[in-house]
Amino acid sequence: MNKGQAPGAAIRVLLVDDHQTMLWGLSRLIESAAPLLQLVGTAQEATAALTLLEGGEVDVVLLDLDLNGVDGASLVPEIHKRCEAKVLILTGSREMSDHERAVVKGARGVVRKDEPAEVILRAIERVHAGEIWANRQLMGRVLSSLAGPASVDQSDPEEAKIASLTPREREIAAAVVRHGGAKGAVIADALSISENTLRNHLSVIYDKLGLRNRLDLFAYASKHRIEG
Repeated sequence: MNKGQAPGAAIRVLLVDDHQTMLWGLSRLIESAAPLLQLVGTAQEATAALTLLEGGEVDVVLLDLDLNGVDGASLVPEIHKRCEAKVLILTGSREMSDHERAVVKGARGVVRKDEPAEVILRAIERVHAGEIWANRQLMGRVLSSLAGPASVDQSDPEEAKIASLTPREREIAAAVVRHGGAKGAVIADALSISENTLRNHLSVIYDKLGLRNRLDLFAYASKHRIEG
């Protein structure tokens, strides 16, 4: 949840797409999902989108990957510099390398333009809730890109961070890896805890390891072979 957003408030969505027809259709889709979603703005090019983010009253940015010749993925770091909004990439591309590039840049998921309307709405809701919207193939590619070869240097300063984890926290980190891009409810069920308890544990783990989200933890725990 972004600063200034009350519990239970509508998810504030900014749409960024260079095709007027697509933008119109997406706008109607978001408006039809009220009161769960709220359309707070639309933009057809990068500069306008970044300007709209200055107020900080955006929770999710639905961002076209091909923005009139501009790579949408390249905008993700800049968006994160300006606000706390989560980015969900919208694309017509089926190239997994395009999807991978966007997630590595910081997007919380990728949804194709030919997906049913309910899938797009669900993706927005899940990303806002802190989940990663990605299939197993994409998660595998991102993991390979982020993790790289496991370190065997026992003097690695990361060892101190890992050592600070409790056995239960190590178990949770291992479960995140084991279940890949599964929903939080699936991981919580596997651990026999509530989603709220899982979120609390994850917040502590992120703080100890210097991470931001489950995608970071997925890559980190895999790279350092954290086992429960």
